Amino acid sequence: MAGLECDEGVEGDVNKDYDVIIIGGGPAALAAAIYTCRALLKTVIFEKKYLGGQLVSTELIENYPGFPEVIGGVDLTQRMETQAKRFGLEIRYEEVLKLNIENGLKVVTTDTDIYASHAVILASGADPKKLGVPGEDEFYGKGVSYCATCDGAFYRGKNVVVVGGGDSAITEGIFLTKYAQTVQIMHRRDEFRATKIYLDDAFSNPKIKVILNTVIESIHGKEKVDGVVTQNIVTKEKKDIHSEGVFIFIGSSPNTGFLGNLLCVDAGCHIETNIHMETAIEGLYAVGDIRKNSYRQIATAIGEGVTAAIAAEHKLAELKALGKTKK
Repeated sequence: MAGLECDEGVEGDVNKDYDVIIIGGGPAALAAAIYTCRALLKTVIFEKKYLGGQLVSTELIENYPGFPEVIGGVDLTQRMETQAKRFGLEIRYEEVLKLNIENGLKVVTTDTDIYASHAVILASGADPKKLGVPGEDEFYGKGVSYCATCDGAFYRGKNVVVVGGGDSAITEGIFLTKYAQTVQIMHRRDEFRATKIYLDDAFSNPKIKVILNTVIESIHGKEKVDGVVTQNIVTKEKKDIHSEGVFIFIGSSPNTGFLGNLLCVDAGCHIETNIHMETAIEGLYAVGDIRKNSYRQIATAIGEGVTAAIAAEHKLAELKALGKTKK
């Protein structure tokens, strides 16, 4: 099916082939694509890295409906991709640099080309937050990691530190016990905010040691990480802890920089939407980790993606009925 041609003019050589443009390739994006493609809307996903987003960093998913035997994040991503492609999804591995509104159209500039459409779904996800301490950037990939599933196997029989107090830190810490000799989970507060069932599993694991009220001041080593300097925020006591790996799970930052000042976002760069995932700009939707008040779960992200897709389908039908687009 050819894309909806646009009555409005956009200056320059712009690709207007797509009815729906989706920015990002995580579960919310893939769910939206399945619905828009099934609605016979020509759809493209722009993803700068790989499909799945943070989903591919999750080893086992126990709370996604329909998989009582659990499923891995990579496997679930591949299934979604296969399903969306079966309905005609096109995927372009291009980085989105800018989004503008011109004559009613959403104009998406990537590192390869310029595209325009009446409907754009923002599903660009989030990147892990950093500690911002000396040695973190220097030893990234050399002992510093933000993905236990990706890198855990490199730490067989070694001592590692996990930083964070939420579900990700605890579950990834448990996962690391498959390989590491010891896993020290370090949190800056006096209690964890993770789900109780995960905490029970962690506290009962003999390989895990919990360190509270403590922060990392620096990460050191020669060619690779061999330790961290910590400080107890209550007693101010400092320690040099031997560790060959530092896994950091302290939250994430939404990838909204390409929007510039186009949309109002909160202090954490999250985008506000209504219940239909509509932003303040007609035909522009936001879903998943970039959306304000999102629960940041796989199931809710998929629900948001589906909601945005249906809303976009209705909006395009409305614009066509008003004569603002051509078939």
